[in-house]
Amino acid sequence: MNKMVFSGFGGQGILVLAEVVATLAMKKGNHVTWMPSYGAEMRGGTANCAVITSDRIIGSPLVQSNIDILVAMNQPSVDKFLPKVRAGGLVLVNASIVTEDVQARRTDVDVLAIDATNIAVDIGNLRVANMVMLAGFLKKTDLFTLDDITDVLHERFAGARSKDLIPLNVQAIERGLM
Repeated sequence: MNKMVFSGFGGQGILVLAEVVATLAMKKGNHVTWMPSYGAEMRGGTANCAVITSDRIIGSPLVQSNIDILVAMNQPSVDKFLPKVRAGGLVLVNASIVTEDVQARRTDVDVLAIDATNIAVDIGNLRVANMVMLAGFLKKTDLFTLDDITDVLHERFAGARSKDLIPLNVQAIERGLM
């Protein structure tokens, strides 16, 4: 079982990132829960999403403690969820916004800082910072491959207005891997 929390400001693509990871896990044959939580103001407010993946039926979609993987796109997310990550867990941090040394605060977790927002801006579209963060999964876990992600992105966005962003999303993931 993997208990994950994705968190950041509304408008950072937190829910889409969590949905992509949940879909990837489903395609691998896992049971999955996806539970979003966001403020009424949406953009700029707080947003987080709990995802649980398991080879067994999941009893509850709530993730309140013992987080296995935390994706924190901003400092308030680090402050709220870092204490809930289990010892030995993985914390992926958007180093463009979170300037704190998270590893110094929690020496018992694996921290990967990714300059997600700055990489997205460098690529030319701030909206792909979430996909840059997805590269952390490829670096630190064996949950799925870049090919798996590319397939899910094509399925997820094939009919959407943003289908032209699929190559940009893949480029963002590749840049996050560097």
